[in-house]
Amino acid sequence: MTPCLGSLNEFCWMDLKTRDPAGTAALLSKALGWRFAVDEKDWRKATKITVDGYLIGGVSDLANPVYPPGTPAHIAYYLAVDDIDRRVEAATAHGARLVVPPFDAGDQGRIATLIDPVGAAFSLWQRHHFPGWRFPPRLAGSPHRMVLTCDRPGEARHFYEETTGSPLICADFVAAAGPGTSGPRWELMVAVDDPDSVVRAHDDGQAPVNCFEETGRRLVRWSSPEGLSFLVRRREP
Repeated sequence: MTPCLGSLNEFCWMDLKTRDPAGTAALLSKALGWRFAVDEKDWRKATKITVDGYLIGGVSDLANPVYPPGTPAHIAYYLAVDDIDRRVEAATAHGARLVVPPFDAGDQGRIATLIDPVGAAFSLWQRHHFPGWRFPPRLAGSPHRMVLTCDRPGEARHFYEETTGSPLICADFVAAAGPGTSGPRWELMVAVDDPDSVVRAHDDGQAPVNCFEETGRRLVRWSSPEGLSFLVRRREP
């Protein structure tokens, strides 16, 4: 079976951390067709993101006192691993900085947050009851690939292979270039039927949109006013 996002040693979830949950939801619903709703089955009453009924992420309000004052808006991406304590040890041995040590997220899984050697934040996730996102292949509007834009893509690729013990098949490591890049960071690439619709959705100027070519394909980088960004490309049939 071909590895994909959500498989072991691939990214499996995202958490949008924002100071404007309602505004962010409205913009992304319009641009990508995502749906935002409170999960009544979740004891935290967390807001979850779905596409065509399939879970792809959650939303956290940075106004919550659990977050230190001044925490910038960002997106936390979870990388699925088999043994989080062993993988944290491997990551730090290869140059990562541990930000949040492993802890249990209820009975759903175990999580840790780190900064990799090139400066990009990521989280490790060891599932218990919650595996992360699950959706049919090539579903329009769903997560397609992960992209790390940084100054040392080769070093970054090697780090993640050493950390997980396996190459990240559904991730691309690219040199920092092109409009809209700002520091090393992971970005989610979303596959849609009409990338131009993402541009048209925000001709009112609420959300910055940049179009550029990369390896012969047209990409759109959508950014919220807070700087939450996604890459968008045309969905393959």
